[in-house]
Amino acid sequence: MSTETVDRAPAAPPAASAPNSSWLVPLLVLIVGMFMSVLDISIVNVAIPTIQRDFGATTDGIQWITTAYTLSLGVVVPLSGWLGERLGQTRIYLYSLIGFAAFSALCGLAWDLNSMVAFRILQAVPGGILPVVTMTIVYLIVPREKMGAAMGIYGLGVVVGPAIGPTLGGYLVEYIDWRLIFYINVPVGILGAILGYLLLPKVGEISKRPLDWWGFLTIGAGLFALLLATSQGQSWGWDGYRVRMLLVAGALLVALFVVIELERDQPLLNLRVFKSWQFVNSLLLISILSVGLYAILFYLPLYLQESQGLQPLRVGLILLPEALMLAVFMPIAGTLYDKIGPRWPAVVGLLVAVWGGFLLCGINPDMTQGEVVFWTSVRAIGNGLALMPIMTAGLSAIPPDLAGSGATVNNITQRVSAALGLAGMTVLATNQANQLMADRAALIPASPQTPLAKQLADQGLTGMYGYYQELQGHVMADAYSNVFLVCCVLTAAAVVLALFLHSGPPAAETAAAPEPAAVPAAGAPAAAPATVATPAGGAALVTDAMLEPAAIESLPEPPREPAVPHHRGAESGDPHADPRVTVGAAYRRN
Repeated sequence: MSTETVDRAPAAPPAASAPNSSWLVPLLVLIVGMFMSVLDISIVNVAIPTIQRDFGATTDGIQWITTAYTLSLGVVVPLSGWLGERLGQTRIYLYSLIGFAAFSALCGLAWDLNSMVAFRILQAVPGGILPVVTMTIVYLIVPREKMGAAMGIYGLGVVVGPAIGPTLGGYLVEYIDWRLIFYINVPVGILGAILGYLLLPKVGEISKRPLDWWGFLTIGAGLFALLLATSQGQSWGWDGYRVRMLLVAGALLVALFVVIELERDQPLLNLRVFKSWQFVNSLLLISILSVGLYAILFYLPLYLQESQGLQPLRVGLILLPEALMLAVFMPIAGTLYDKIGPRWPAVVGLLVAVWGGFLLCGINPDMTQGEVVFWTSVRAIGNGLALMPIMTAGLSAIPPDLAGSGATVNNITQRVSAALGLAGMTVLATNQANQLMADRAALIPASPQTPLAKQLADQGLTGMYGYYQELQGHVMADAYSNVFLVCCVLTAAAVVLALFLHSGPPAAETAAAPEPAAVPAAGAPAAAPATVATPAGGAALVTDAMLEPAAIESLPEPPREPAVPHHRGAESGDPHADPRVTVGAAYRRN
């Protein structure tokens, strides 16, 4: 009797089934599209006054350049996850890049306010899809143990884009032409699309899942109502019936969306992501950070221009060190996440951000530009350390098959919390400014009592205007200081939530998970090889390699009893009637 030894190497899993080992180059390509779409939001704000003069638009009318873009994002972002699954994540990313470049060119060609608003709505469609699809691809191509470092690099496009926007926009508007802020997206978009086509892997399976129309209509209309109310609340009046109706309608529609999604077999957004406390906790922390980040990015440049009379480019240069600090510390935070987990980078970063926010509360008409640079840099260091570990911890806590829904919910949370937070801070700043101005006006006597007051009164409007400007600067400083104080308190409260983030490197958690054990041969010990009879009456040694799916089909056929066929059709020679083929197919399916 002879013995045959079967020695076959285990079959390697398909490349598409595991994260790409060479993820750095695709990640850098993805940052191009992400950076372009996020940069556009802040860079356009700098050019609004110049566009208003060129088009001869009113103040209320010119605001629709940003309002229309924001409202369109609220409708498109919930659809992004479904589009990525339906068309493929890589393909929809490339389409969005090309579309964003094309619609940006149309914005640069706009001839009046109406055409600009229409083109901005079109531009928002790919602009809303890009961040969601980009985050989903990153989550699919990067190994879990390297996710912190990857998200630290990815964060350069998320946060540094809005921070560098005022500098770049101020230079283009002041020295070249405001239309270039749109034209600059064209070569960047084309280059990103070419690199993406050549270097990006095709990730994710294309799904035939139908669109949940009721879910899309309810969440789209709900976000549209909420964003419209927050963007127009200042001009329409927060106590007006239009704003109140929009807020109530938006809340009811979002609640209806939740009810619909819980009853759907194939929902637009899988709300099972909210079962993970780590993911929900990260959303709460991201909301608080978004409120503080966008409130400071809005009010600090506004004060520097209106109170201190600085030009947009000068303001951008003052805020440029903030962007540099973010660019330096976000990759460091990603590395720390891979080594020690998200808890302590987030806690330390939030504490540093609290300190920076407290320093910003000292805003005043006599502050120096060096003080502003130091204050914003300290806060940027804190945000750089905290933001990406928090976001990564939330996304890593959900299963990979929910990556699209998780990225969509994360993006919606950032945009809605920033819009609602900025609206709330605007109400606070306006009320504070009105109250402070009334209090100071009450201290002015009806008739001039001091020589300086008599001199100003004798000069008439010319003398009083300078006094009014100085008074206005102090009132704005006090009002914005209160806004920054609220942001500081919210950030301090976030430190408590950050303590609930998990600690420890993700790689250790992955390594601790038990690997699925190989199925031993029947009747043999798990660690010992088994033998099976060969058709020639010999024996074949069964090794671990034979337990692979490909090896199962090649096992020697067991002897049959001719009088009792083991399977109907076994003598017919039909391979599909052989039960061994059925077992192999079932193994492959499992």
